[in-house]
Amino acid sequence: MTPRIDFPQVSAEAAKPFLRLGAYLAASGLETSLLELVKIRASQINSCAYCLDMHTKDARAAGETEQRIYLLNAWHESPFFSERERAALAWTEAVTLVSDGVSDEVYETAREQFTEKELVDLTWAIALINGWNRMAISFRSLPGTYEPAQHAHA
Repeated sequence: MTPRIDFPQVSAEAAKPFLRLGAYLAASGLETSLLELVKIRASQINSCAYCLDMHTKDARAAGETEQRIYLLNAWHESPFFSERERAALAWTEAVTLVSDGVSDEVYETAREQFTEKELVDLTWAIALINGWNRMAISFRSLPGTYEPAQHAHA
């Protein structure tokens, strides 16, 4: 696969709001592990290799287990996710596949686990990763070179 355009460099000003939203979400109070699971799950649905590479590395660096990362695509059948995580993953799938509709059942399950602000922030997180997925896929960002900041080698 040949990369097309280094979009964050070519349009750095347009990327800044995405980066600011990501910084807001990181400080929003939603669990880092939950946010990483959401990013991985949306990236699985969208088949974004670059974002899968990035967010599985970030999740591991934040302490996520290999087992949960491996089973994320089958979270419905896995006993390793909390009810809160299950609600977030169901919400992620519904919002990522929004053309299929977001059911009242998925919404009510999410509302049982999240405050209004948390659910709005979670939805922003899902929208953000879907935006990054679309950019990375469209411009063929190459996976494999990303290293989490706290583990990057000089």
